[in-house]
Amino acid sequence: MNDCVFCKIINHEIPSHVVYEDDDVLAFLDITQVTPGHTLVIPKKHVTDIFEYDETLAQTIFSRIPKIARGIEKSNPAIQGMNIINNNREMAYQSVFHSHFHLIPRYGKKDDFTMHFGNNMKKYPPEKLAEIAATIQHELED
Repeated sequence: MNDCVFCKIINHEIPSHVVYEDDDVLAFLDITQVTPGHTLVIPKKHVTDIFEYDETLAQTIFSRIPKIARGIEKSNPAIQGMNIINNNREMAYQSVFHSHFHLIPRYGKKDDFTMHFGNNMKKYPPEKLAEIAATIQHELED
């Protein structure tokens, strides 16, 4: 992709601070640094989002994430946890349309980062959950 900022980083047209690279994967510091060590992990192959992954690409990317996460954790003894986030499509807050995973080290409750999961249990009794699960299962049948 000619106008993709991450493809330009892969091609060394834009500078970045690389923490890991192999033939298929690039990991570099996010320029926003939500917390120190905030790293992006991307496939070198341009895919827009998770919906474009095949099994091989998924295996390639996901097999590198634990290694990179451990490297980040070992780099700073103050790290107490890590969020791994992947946003897909604009509605889910994807802002760069080259698939990427955020590895965000957590140092404490006062980090400049929050997540909110609404609790809608009362809206979804077991019968409704069974219906949703069956619909998804049907779509997964070969």
